Amino acid sequence: MATWDDVRRIMAALPATTERAPREWRARDKNLAWERPLRKGDLAALGDDAPSGDILGVRVEDVGVAEALVADDPAVYFTTPHFAGYPAVLVRLEVIEPDELHELLRDAWLARAPKRVVKEFLEGQGLAGGEGTGLR
Repeated sequence: MATWDDVRRIMAALPATTERAPREWRARDKNLAWERPLRKGDLAALGDDAPSGDILGVRVEDVGVAEALVADDPAVYFTTPHFAGYPAVLVRLEVIEPDELHELLRDAWLARAPKRVVKEFLEGQGLAGGEGTGLR
């Protein structure tokens, strides 16, 4: 089970990332992750499948990635009509494992952070060229 402290720790380790507001993280001016309580319309759309607990919204590389995550593990990832056609997923924070959360947030950062910052970070990690990151 992951916590907001896990999210905060992971995001703090990524260059050029700030917690702009409580539980809202950005890479420079690009949204990465945010607390996303379910709204009235979300609850109506999800019905009995509406989860309780803390919900994290995470920007992903594209809509295909969002759809794949939801299809692959609907116990962890879900979406609402509000996010239809938008490259983001909603995450049940109390269900996702910390290692999986780390990978999800790092991938969000890799897709959204400034290219120069990403390149410098990867080089510092010994991953020049994007090996092991899904980026090339």
